Formats: sequence, structure tokens, C-alpha cells
Amino acid sequence: MLPNAAIGPVRLAAGSTSARTEGGHAGDRTRSSLDRRQEIVMKLRIIGLLLSLALPVAVQAAPDEAAGRRSMVEIYRIAPGQQDAFLRLIARCDDANRMAGLPPRELYVHSDGADWDFVLIQPAETPKNKQAALDAAWKKLGLPEGADFFMAIRRFIAEHSDTSAIGPTTAADYLKGPPAVR
Repeated sequence: MLPNAAIGPVRLAAGSTSARTEGGHAGDRTRSSLDRRQEIVMKLRIIGLLLSLALPVAVQAAPDEAAGRRSMVEIYRIAPGQQDAFLRLIARCDDANRMAGLPPRELYVHSDGADWDFVLIQPAETPKNKQAALDAAWKKLGLPEGADFFMAIRRFIAEHSDTSAIGPTTAADYLKGPPAVR
């Protein structure tokens, strides 16, 4: 599989989430459904907050560029001691994007509250006219591809979730009618 600007849908299998471990993480079957619901609500709040933080970017973009753009929002909880290594891999992926004429991922770093470490927001798909350049940049930088990428990045992750969203946009623009997704 060739690289894509969006790590989540191509590299980590779209919609995938890793299993949790002991102490509220992988394998803990004793958590109540209330705990799981609270966790889901918290993640949805985080996604909403982060998408609202991305709004200034939409305001700067031409209206037809921002409307209907699909974004991938990825939430990561990193394995203990692997934050630096994870960020170094993401920085290399961003280097490939820059070499291909694509923007780097938006990175949000946890500072207080829920138990996530990093959130990445990026376009859900690579523009067709940039795919060949991205593939070449990925190879030039020696980044792992396909299953090798999946195995490489999973070494750093304790938990991961992602979701696809339309935006950034404004409430007023969205109320005019959902844009055609590009």
C-alpha cells in the first residue's frame, strides 16, 4: 500500500482502535458500561473542541476550499516512554508531505484533562495530483509502507482512535445545507 497524507485511514486501517490494557487499558473486561459511555462522551468533546480550534484555518482558506473537506481526527495515547519516538515518526511523515507540496498534520499536545497524549488533524485523503509526489517522498525518506508501517507505528501506541469529519466549517455555513464532500 502506498503512503497517503492521512496516516490514520491508510496506515492504521480506517476506523481502527487498539485494544485497551490492564488498569483501564488492554484486556480489562470489568469496566462498566457507564465508564465506557463517559469515555466516549469525553472523546467526542475533545474532537469537537479540536475541530473548533481548527476553525481559524477554515476562515483563512477560500470558502470553496474549506466547505465539504473531509478531515481525519486521530486521538493517541502513547505507550510509556514512546512519546519522543512517536513524534519523530510523525515529523518524518510531515517531511514527506512537505516534499510533496502537502501541508503537515495539525498536532495538538495534551496539557490537562483526559488521558490522551496527541491529537492529529489532517485531510482524510491525498489529492490525486499529489499522490505520486508523496509516494516518491515517502520512499526517499525510507519510511515504512503498508504492513511495515502498521507494525512500526503500533510500537508507540497504547491506544488510538480516529474519526472522519466534514470541516472545518462554521455552524452558519453548515446550516445552509451539508456541503458535498470532496
